[in-house]
Amino acid sequence: MKINVGSIDRILRIIAGVALIALTAAGIIGVWGWIGVVPLLTGIFRFCPAYTLFGMSTCPAKK
Repeated sequence: MKINVGSIDRILRIIAGVALIALTAAGIIGVWGWIGVVPLLTGIFRFCPAYTLFGMSTCPAKK
């Protein structure tokens, strides 16, 4: 797996994932909030399969 998630993207994914999971655990939103696991994991591992499919990357180019 090649890293394709940049720093800002990573932080936003982790925050969104944790927020969705917390809201679900608190009973504020339904079970669909567990979808927050996806952005959380993509932020932790810095790899997004969708970015690979579309040929995208938010990481700065390494020289």
